[in-house]
Amino acid sequence: MNSALFLVVFVTGLLLVCAGLGMAILLSPSSFNAQKGQAYECGIPTKGTSWMQFRVGYYLYAILYLMFDVEAIFLFPWATVVRDLGMAGLYSILFFLLILGLGLAYAWRKGALQWK
Repeated sequence: MNSALFLVVFVTGLLLVCAGLGMAILLSPSSFNAQKGQAYECGIPTKGTSWMQFRVGYYLYAILYLMFDVEAIFLFPWATVVRDLGMAGLYSILFFLLILGLGLAYAWRKGALQWK
């Protein structure tokens, strides 16, 4: 019974996605223009190739952002059930924040937060 229900839901979802994509292809206006194929950045024509290396600082900022973004995602569900968890929940989130703070201190000490 469960596999039949799963199959029905899966096929329905697949059909809805295909129908939406098909309608978008059929109904959307399309025209080709040579300028549409060019890279666009702030209205200034690009010079050189688009494939270039970025400094590692960009990646470090991205990783640090994700680290604190994930922290915020974990804090919201915890805040909704904090009363039910008791002291064990408080200790676990304090441990989580301690690990996160150590990661921030490490990144700060290594100079990952300085824009050079």
